[in-house]
Order: sequence, then structure tokens, then C-alpha cells
Amino acid sequence: MNNIPSVDLADFLSEDPKRKEKFVNEIGKAYEEIGFVALKNHFLSDNLVDNLYKEVKSFFDLPVETKKNYEIEGLAGQRGYISFGKEHAKGKKEGDLKEFWHFGQEPSEDAKLSEEYPENVQVEELPDFNETGMEAYRMLEKTGIYVLRALALYIGLEEHYFDHWASNGNSILRPIHYPPITEEPKGAVRAGAHGDINLITLLMGASTGGLQVLRKDGEWIDAVPQEDELVINVGDMLERHTNNKLRSTIHRVTNPPKDQWGKPRYSIPFFMHPRSDMRLDCLEECIDEDNPKQYEDITAGEFLHQRLVEIGLLKK
Repeated sequence: MNNIPSVDLADFLSEDPKRKEKFVNEIGKAYEEIGFVALKNHFLSDNLVDNLYKEVKSFFDLPVETKKNYEIEGLAGQRGYISFGKEHAKGKKEGDLKEFWHFGQEPSEDAKLSEEYPENVQVEELPDFNETGMEAYRMLEKTGIYVLRALALYIGLEEHYFDHWASNGNSILRPIHYPPITEEPKGAVRAGAHGDINLITLLMGASTGGLQVLRKDGEWIDAVPQEDELVINVGDMLERHTNNKLRSTIHRVTNPPKDQWGKPRYSIPFFMHPRSDMRLDCLEECIDEDNPKQYEDITAGEFLHQRLVEIGLLKK
């Protein structure tokens, strides 16, 4: 396998049981084997994607002093701007060569959450920035819900098992800017090898190159989706919940060849988190004699706190 498998959400959404079953098996097997797929026929329109990139590029083009006004102390990077080099991969001391922004959940009035989410940070200089970002957030969340429904069926759960936990969940939309590289990086890369924390990640912008995925045999392969496809991968929370049945695969964003250092790169991942009170205890459906329980019981909120400390966004 030299590229990630491609799947079509239209199969799952069709009224043909065979097409739906085909999608469930394709995505489930891909997540057991490599943990990544490219997905076509998601809910993001071309127009929305174009508008979002326009707004994101306009924000990162603002002066550094202006952007730093939106870096909010005490939020551990949960909302607003996170400046260049602040985050690093788990176990790595060099900061990643990127700056980014965080949009977070704006829960519905009937959500009945056990926690309170921080408010999103409003960018005064760009009147359409927040509205466009949250419109994309909703469409990615909707896409993610359907992917989780397919995975619930694959695992042997009721189809809507994840709906309550992922709707109004603690998800994050993260527009990332990798600026042009101006000097030898001294061990730093655009994004160090890591696994994602959350249930699943839906990524826009991988078609610009640089994303690599670690195969089971230890070989790095390029993840090259079509321009209209999202890359969607399993995160550590879902790997843990399924007792390693579904794989959270290590991945990275490499530095480009030296003759392309002058080009910036943009990507926009949506990290789909559940509500913090969701239990990530290993599912009984994923435990047997050949695969005994691998993890201690924990909630999503407790697990997230541990990982934010490990990657440098939260102080102990």
C-alpha cells in the first residue's frame, strides 16, 4: 500500500444496503490496517472551502503584533491564536514550524453539557473570519458524525452510539500556517511525528503535499488525496476505546525540498473530540482472548488534560 485508501461517503448515505455495507467494511478495514482514508462527497462545498482559505490567509497575513493580541493567556491554546513554534510533538523539544488558530464548539441550547466551553475569540480586523470558520466547523462535524456511525456499525455497536458524545463535543477546528522556511531548521520540522489525541481528525489541505503516514512495516508513505477529498484518520481516543482494533497511526508533515522553502503551506484539521464526560473504557466488543484489555479506564476529559501537558500547551 503506497497511498491511503479512498472511500466515498455517498455509498454510506445511499439507500442501498449493499453500498452502505461496502462503505462500512472499506473504512473499517482501512482503519484497522493503516488508520487513514481519503473521503470524497463530504459536506463542505467548494465555495465554503474557497472562502475559508481566503479568510485564513488574510488572518495569517496580519502583522505579528496584531495576531498576538488574539493569543489569550490562561486558555492553554484552546481558543484563538497560538504563535509560531509553541507546540511540539510528544517527546520532542523542538517546536513545530507553524502558527495556528483554534475555533471551538458553540453548543446548542439544549446540549446539557457537564462543562462550560471557552468562548471563541473574535477577530476585529476580519468581519467574516469567525462566521466562515464556524460554518466549516459545522460541516466537518456533520461529516464526522456519519463516519463515526459507520465505525459504530463496523465495531458491532448500535449505529448512533457516538451521536450524543460527538454532537456538541469538545472539537477544535485548527487552521495552520507553515511559513516559508528562511534558514536551516536545526532538527525542527513543520509537524513532528505524532498521533492525534481525539476520536477522529478530518483534514483539509493535505493535497498540497508534505503529509506522511507511518505504515505497519515502518515505512513512511505520502498521503496524497484528490483535491476534493478530506483525509480522515483515527485518533488516540478511538484507538483506546476500541482496544487497538482501530489504529491511531503516527504521521508527520515534512519540510519541503530546499528549492521550495519559500512557499508557505496551509492546512485545516478538524479534531473531533467527544464531550469530556465520555468514558473511553475499552469496549467489550473489542476485548477477547487474543486481544485482552490494553488500557485503564479513563474519561475523555482526563485523557485530553494528560496529552495537552505532554505537547506543551498546558503547564502541569
